[in-house]
Amino acid sequence: MPVFRLPEDEIVFPDPKYAEPNGFLAVGGDLSVERLLLAYRHGIFPWYNPGEEIRWWCPWERYVIWPAEVHVSHSMRKFMRKHSCSIVLNNDFAATMHHCRTLREGNTWITDEMEEAYGRLHEKGYAVSVEAYIDGEPAGGLYGVALGRCFFGESMYTERENGSKTALILFAEKLAEFGFIFIDCQFHTEHLESMGGVYISRKEYQRLLDEGIRQGEW
Repeated sequence: MPVFRLPEDEIVFPDPKYAEPNGFLAVGGDLSVERLLLAYRHGIFPWYNPGEEIRWWCPWERYVIWPAEVHVSHSMRKFMRKHSCSIVLNNDFAATMHHCRTLREGNTWITDEMEEAYGRLHEKGYAVSVEAYIDGEPAGGLYGVALGRCFFGESMYTERENGSKTALILFAEKLAEFGFIFIDCQFHTEHLESMGGVYISRKEYQRLLDEGIRQGEW
């Protein structure tokens, strides 16, 4: 089945059920606040390499972490007892996202266009940054999008040992307190698996997404 090309004059998406097995759904469109919000409300997200057209994805299986069940290994518990660990939300969204672009391991899909788009989402109150501190020093962080009681993780980075793990663990605990249903990890990685990530079906994901959005903003 051919990939859908989004119209330039209308903010719409095809039904996610038409995505390819790897999740590839559509190309084109823009990264306006309105289009991004519509995408996330249907489990769709942009992911593409610099120089490519915008590509939109919705995997057949979704990788998620249940906030109340984030896995903390024995070694990580020992580390957190030994050090003073804390997080701050939205201290500097732009810097956090840029760190995810420049400090994370491997190649990054985060372009100037993406930074500007998620900066606009942040200004509207939807994009959230998490900054972790260990013994009072910046250690790592993450950013993503919050809709209703659903959090869509986009990227994370580490500046010192266990920085991103600290950010995710403490943020998951906070999300659990606010009744968030899931952290959407989008795709599997060994790191996320070690933190408690699990696969769920698209049908189950859509049910939970609809439920979380119905519950309203946090």
